[in-house]
Amino acid sequence: MTKIIKDRAIIEDDWEILQLSEDDTADAIEVPEGKVIVPLKVWQLQRDKLIQRARDSAEIAVWFSSNEQAKELQSDLPLFNLLAVDFPKFADGRGYSIAYNLRTRFNYTGELRAIGDVLRDQLFYMQRVGFNSFAVRADKNIHDAIKGLTDFSEKYQTSVDEKNPLFRRVERTGI
Repeated sequence: MTKIIKDRAIIEDDWEILQLSEDDTADAIEVPEGKVIVPLKVWQLQRDKLIQRARDSAEIAVWFSSNEQAKELQSDLPLFNLLAVDFPKFADGRGYSIAYNLRTRFNYTGELRAIGDVLRDQLFYMQRVGFNSFAVRADKNIHDAIKGLTDFSEKYQTSVDEKNPLFRRVERTGI
């Protein structure tokens, strides 16, 4: 079983991420039993078949590609205790916007997981936009990566985790 960071702790992960190969199609791929995070396209094309599993056992979750938008799942968000966002490469920041929109526009309160090319340098910023769990890239040390959540002691800008900018949070004297 792999390990992830969830709510600032390293835990065992019991979810499987369903990846499509070049030969697979989203409408025909068989979703295995157990806890499975399926691509958004699989959910959209197999929704009628998967919705009961999502409602009854909470064993279905959805992951977004970086080119997809949170609004594509808006009406089904209450079904999921877990959503994931894929970062296909370190330099692709579109997943930050997906997470921010899920938390702020759509008020998603469940687990929000970063998957894919997730590295220590990103964790602090990912948590700022609403991620609370992280599947760190397999070739990286998860014990080192978790330290990235506390790399900075102060936040200047507003975000999901801080509603007021620093200049509104400090008292200035002698001006």
